[in-house]
Amino acid sequence: MRIQLPVDGQSQYTDNVRKKWQNSACGPTTAAIILDYLLPHESPKSINQLYKQLRTTRIGLFKYRFIRNLRKIVGPTWSVEGCSLDDALLELREGRPVAIKFDRYFSFHFFLKPTFAYHWVPLIGYEETENDVVLIIHDNGGRNRDSQIREVSFQANRKVLSFVKMSPSSVREQ
Repeated sequence: MRIQLPVDGQSQYTDNVRKKWQNSACGPTTAAIILDYLLPHESPKSINQLYKQLRTTRIGLFKYRFIRNLRKIVGPTWSVEGCSLDDALLELREGRPVAIKFDRYFSFHFFLKPTFAYHWVPLIGYEETENDVVLIIHDNGGRNRDSQIREVSFQANRKVLSFVKMSPSSVREQ
């Protein structure tokens, strides 16, 4: 089975992103893409705004900051939390993209050769194969290149991957 959501990608290297932030803007770019897809009627957040609101640093965005600060942005009607691959695939089946972080440094797998050493991307689909799950992502672009849809192996990257899902939460009655 193959699922691919019609998510529009963005490049973290667009002229709209501050030049000094572009190299570390993959987390805010991923958040912007997911927010634009899940909350299309909300006022759009720029990558620069999200860079500040998520408290991104020049070396990137830590997962706990991504979760904690995205919760503040979306409010109590949405749940933002880390999840497993199985949860991420369920989110995709429910029509919601998921944030993926590739991180060989803070996962202490310095010598692995994953698709990305340290990078946030939106997961927009998947396909199960006999021995693997092919993850369909937007790569957030490059200098002078728009974001592209890419397919990457879960098995080849599993030791450096973490997932963050954003889903509607039930509003508690007061």
